[in-house]
Amino acid sequence: MLNSFCIFVTNKFIDMDLQTRKLNLITYLSQLEDESFINKIEDILYAKNPVDEFNFKPFTQEELIHRIKRSESDFLKGNCKTQEELEDISANW
Repeated sequence: MLNSFCIFVTNKFIDMDLQTRKLNLITYLSQLEDESFINKIEDILYAKNPVDEFNFKPFTQEELIHRIKRSESDFLKGNCKTQEELEDISANW
C-alpha cells in the first residue's frame, strides 16, 4: 500500500503546489483505516523528527537575561516584524 501511495503522489501530484499536496495528503490520511500503515508513517516521521524531551536544555538565568536584553535591543532598533508581516510571510510557506 505504501508503494502505491508513493507512486500516486509522485505521478499525480508532481505539478501541484506544496500547499495543495499537503492538503491532499491530510485528506488521504484522514480517510485511511489501515492502522499498520499509519504506524509505518509515524515510524518514518519520528525517525526524521525525534521528539525527545531530553534534547531540550532550559536556559540558565544568565542566558535568559542575555536573550531578553538582546530582544529588547533588537526591538528598539526596529529589528522586528509585526504580526501582520509574520502572517504574510507564513502564508507563503
